[in-house]
Amino acid sequence: MKQVKIQIPSLVENIRVVESFIDNSKDTFQIEDDIYGNIMVAVTEAVNNAIRHGNKFDKDKNVYLSLYVNPNQLKFEIEDEGTGFDYNNLDDPTSPENLENPGGRGIFLIRHLADEVEFSKDGRRLELTFALHPSTPDTAEQAAA
Repeated sequence: MKQVKIQIPSLVENIRVVESFIDNSKDTFQIEDDIYGNIMVAVTEAVNNAIRHGNKFDKDKNVYLSLYVNPNQLKFEIEDEGTGFDYNNLDDPTSPENLENPGGRGIFLIRHLADEVEFSKDGRRLELTFALHPSTPDTAEQAAA
C-alpha cells in the first residue's frame, strides 16, 4: 500500500493546497477521470468542514490529510484538532424545513460521492473510500457494448 500525508494550518486559503494534493495524486496514481471529480469535491468539502467547523478557523490547529492507495481503492483520511461533533444526529438537508438553509449539505454530499464514509474519534476523523475500477480488456469491451 502506498501512502501520502500532508498537514495544513486551518486557513481557508489552504484548500488550494488540498486541490494540488489531489491533482498530484491523480497524476501519480493514475486516478481515472470518472472518480476524480467525486474525490475533488468530497475531499475538499471534508477539509473545508475540518477547517471551518472542526478547528473553527484556528490557524494554530492543523488538518491532517492522508491518502492510502491500494490496487482496488483509494482511502482519504481527514482529521482535525477540534472537539468533534455528533455525526449520527445531522439534519436532513432534503427535508422541506431545511431546503432554504444556506449550509448543512456538505456531509450529505460527501456521503453520496464517496463509496464508503466512516467517522471516528468523535467526528474528528473522516475516512472516505473510493473504489477503483481497473480497466481491463473485458471491462472496456463491456463498456463499449
